[in-house]
Amino acid sequence: MQEVAISEFKAKCLALLEQVRKTKKPLRVTRFGKPVADIVPPSPAASGSEWIGSMRGTAEILGDIMSPVMFDEDWEAARD
Repeated sequence: MQEVAISEFKAKCLALLEQVRKTKKPLRVTRFGKPVADIVPPSPAASGSEWIGSMRGTAEILGDIMSPVMFDEDWEAARD
């Protein structure tokens, strides 16, 4: 794993992050020779086609979803 001092990381942050993204190799940031952080490449993101519609067929609507849950005369009793 490549190591870089925190001062250098601060100066070259964007370039170092791009390097990690391209090479897929982690980078360790150190301060006075001691590890402060590990910069790791991102895990593969799920494409839109994998999650869109993935819940299809797992739920079923039962009954009337448009009418009110309670009748008007029941609202007064529900206030108590």
